[in-house]
Amino acid sequence: MAKPASTLSRQVDAVGSWIDQRIPISSFWKAHISEYYAPKNFNIMYFFGSLAMLVLVNQIVTGIFLTMHYKPDAAEAFASVEYIMRDVEWGWLIRYMHSTGASFFFIVVYLHMFRALMYGSYKSPRELVWILGVFIYLVLMAEAFLGYVLPWGQMSYWGAQVIVSLFGALPVIGDPLVEWIRGDFFISDATLNRFFALHVVALPLALIMLVVLHLAALHEVGSNNPDGVEIKKNKDAQGRPLDGIPFHPYYTVKDIFGVGVFLTLFAFVIFYAPEFGGYFLEKDNFVEANPQVTPEHIVPVWYFTPYYAILRGVPDKLLGVLLMGAAVMILFLMPWLDRSKVRSIRYKGWGSKIMLAVFAVTFIRLGMLGVAEGTTAETIETRFWTFMYFAFFALMPFISKYEKTKPVPERVTS
Repeated sequence: MAKPASTLSRQVDAVGSWIDQRIPISSFWKAHISEYYAPKNFNIMYFFGSLAMLVLVNQIVTGIFLTMHYKPDAAEAFASVEYIMRDVEWGWLIRYMHSTGASFFFIVVYLHMFRALMYGSYKSPRELVWILGVFIYLVLMAEAFLGYVLPWGQMSYWGAQVIVSLFGALPVIGDPLVEWIRGDFFISDATLNRFFALHVVALPLALIMLVVLHLAALHEVGSNNPDGVEIKKNKDAQGRPLDGIPFHPYYTVKDIFGVGVFLTLFAFVIFYAPEFGGYFLEKDNFVEANPQVTPEHIVPVWYFTPYYAILRGVPDKLLGVLLMGAAVMILFLMPWLDRSKVRSIRYKGWGSKIMLAVFAVTFIRLGMLGVAEGTTAETIETRFWTFMYFAFFALMPFISKYEKTKPVPERVTS
């Protein structure tokens, strides 16, 4: 005989209470979901944080299934990928979800970072949120590079050859460092094995840890918003922000809608254009690695091309490596380079608005030049855009400090 619903409900509540006394699930839910107040004026640009989490889960889950059939052996790696694609049931789908997911990960991360630049989400008191985010970006780039090598196609092999050799430009320690990274005197089976270990164990753990710290830091200081107004300044009698709404159910429902749109686009690419014209998967990577045959045109995946363009545009190898590294590391200084009295681009002067627009164009154009053939004219243009890239950061302290800004409202606008 079935138990009455009330009895079953009490038993479920009792089990939940028993668990909650030992693991504070309900208090965590309240603190970070149901009673975490977020600004009520979030716009479409605030979808990309939750979408980045979604793609991270996709990469981990599909990666686990791929490792069940992949062989990290220079003699068998390429054949194991072909086996996944052709013989493993639904293997082609899992592989394309993973490879397409890598590109979509960078798409949402770049848009997430651009939103932070637009609305000043790196300014006090959110400096640590931004710094942890840049660390996530660095680890993500390393993770993507290592994963790109694993299929052991032509572009995987020669891409590893080019990137690892860059460390050889460092004085004194360069050559020993390159040998240590490769684990051999050349890119070989030892290189593939250590790259596999780092890709599936070490870096994912670091990435997850950084994401947890990033979210913890965010929830400690609260989310920024398009107006750059601190919602904690205006509270009601119960201590709740007047311009805030509970993250659940309001933003969880909104994010679910965003997830639906995102997955529709994601599925369209997977089923109809998984290679995306060679930008997501290059044709040379469908040919097994051959140390004796160099591809006609060695370029990295699209999300690395802005930095690769900077490297290639500098005639001196060491200077090119240093500039490429500086192009990423300078992002850590953003909280201190921006001296504006306001956060959001809405209330900054025309100088900041023009600079940010030019910076976005610069980054995109460098990415386009990174996949170009590198003619003399393209090299000259690359040097111009490299100058513009660093000019954005060099001019920011002066323009942001002295430009005329608009008054920021006391409350968030709709």
